[in-house]
Amino acid sequence: MSLGDEPGYPETGHTRTRLPESDPYGGASRRGGRSSSRSLVTVVGVVVLLIAAIAFANRGGGGDAPAAKTTGGNGSQPSSNSTAASGTRPVETKSTEGIPTGFAHSEQGAQSAAANYSVALGSTDMFVTAKRHAIVDTIYSPDAAANRQAGLDSAYSSAKFLANIGLNKDGSAPAGQTFVSRVVPVGTKVTLFSTDTATVEVWYTSLFGLSGAASTNPVTESWYTTSYELTWADNDWKITDFQQKDGPVPVGRDQQAATADDMTRAVEEFGGFTYAR
Repeated sequence: MSLGDEPGYPETGHTRTRLPESDPYGGASRRGGRSSSRSLVTVVGVVVLLIAAIAFANRGGGGDAPAAKTTGGNGSQPSSNSTAASGTRPVETKSTEGIPTGFAHSEQGAQSAAANYSVALGSTDMFVTAKRHAIVDTIYSPDAAANRQAGLDSAYSSAKFLANIGLNKDGSAPAGQTFVSRVVPVGTKVTLFSTDTATVEVWYTSLFGLSGAASTNPVTESWYTTSYELTWADNDWKITDFQQKDGPVPVGRDQQAATADDMTRAVEEFGGFTYAR
């Protein structure tokens, strides 16, 4: 998708989510039918625009692709030990922003780096200028960080975008609300690997929105796969570029959506993970 494309909103006839009897985000009751999803359409559209903006900011660069390597199983099917404990000690060093660093110079190390970096890139810290700069300087290669910092600043500091998702101009949540932006990796796959370069796909689910009684942009769930191009630099794996696509998206269960209070408590009480293997 190019910047400015009109996002679609597919039918969801095979996915059902039961909502509480009363509106969990304020108001007397939730209107029936698809009209209750109108605010979600706006949020999804804005998030897709941000994704497009980030992708646009990260265009360019890239040298010759390394030779492809099949990893495990028959064809594209992973072997049974592809996600098993490897016995390799996980990394123990972290940056000032708490991002694991010092990954092994191996396929496993590249997967660990990509998974951990996806968590950092999908966090609320990316909406705070100083923290975003620290994240980018930590996980991007030096050349990529220098070339793309300005583009990322533009994407994340857009006053119109921040207003549309309900944030203040400085990227903070309004009083009484909690901003949720969290990536949860489900799996990784190495598609290309050579001595000093790797391409790793990370399949993950993303939680995004504002929880709180006055929120008009409730926390929603999305699924993506991001392909990270990595290079070995400064004794660690670093991102040089990435491409994102939707899905695979599982069929949702018939579960009741959490109230605003329950969602806020969950976000505040359940800390996020790091994913070094």
